[in-house]
Order: sequence, then structure tokens, then C-alpha cells
Amino acid sequence: MKISIGNDHAGTAYKNYIVNYLKEQGYTVKNHGTDDSSSVDYPDFIHPVATDVETNTADLGIIICGSGNGAAMTANKHQAIRAALCWTVEIAQLARQHNNANILSIPARYTAKEQALEMVKTFLETKFEGGRHQNRVEKIACK
Repeated sequence: MKISIGNDHAGTAYKNYIVNYLKEQGYTVKNHGTDDSSSVDYPDFIHPVATDVETNTADLGIIICGSGNGAAMTANKHQAIRAALCWTVEIAQLARQHNNANILSIPARYTAKEQALEMVKTFLETKFEGGRHQNRVEKIACK
């Protein structure tokens, strides 16, 4: 599975932690994030992740910023993207099961690294349930 990941300065340590895990597990990772803590503009690192997912260059995406909000808002400007801001494992699971989320947005300043990794694991392992949720998901994108 191919994973695209991006982050701003607030998410560098989390990105590195998550990328190490993903590579250990055999995932292919495309890193669009910054690698230091100097202030940057998160859209510059989030749009490439959304583009990867939108064009099927990546199967799923992970984006990380301080609150997770700016990253999710940026990614969700792309029509084929359903980025979910998650702060618990349960929300990450429901985002995949019910909303067919294709990008996980992590708030680095409001979750522990270990908790963020558990959300990533859950997000990657959980499948979309379809069924009654399919019609709702189809209504999300503006046409």
C-alpha cells in the first residue's frame, strides 16, 4: 500500500515517528512534509498529499499540523478528498467505516505520538462499510 504524508513544522517529529513505523511494516511512503521545525505554510505540504490521493498515486494520505484543522481544510478543497480530523482511535475508525475517509489529519499539539500512531494503524486497517453509508459519501463532493 502506498501512503502519502505531509506536515508542517508542528508535525515533523510525529511524521518521522509514523514514517519509521510505516516503513517497518512494508508500506511505500511518499514524504511531502518539512523535515525541520522552522515555521512553514502548511498548504505547501498538504496539497501534494491530497493530489497524490486524488490521482491514485497514493492509496491513502496522512497529514499533520498543530491543530489538524488547517491541514484538513486544505486537503478537503480537493474534490475527491475526504480528510478526517481525528483525535481518538474511535474517530479514525468511524471516519474510514462510515465516511470512507481517504486522508487522516492528525493534531500534533493535541495528541500524544503513541496515540497518533494508534490512529494511523486503525485508519489503515479499517475498511469502508459501504451499504447505507455509500449514498451519503456520494453526496459529499460538490458537483
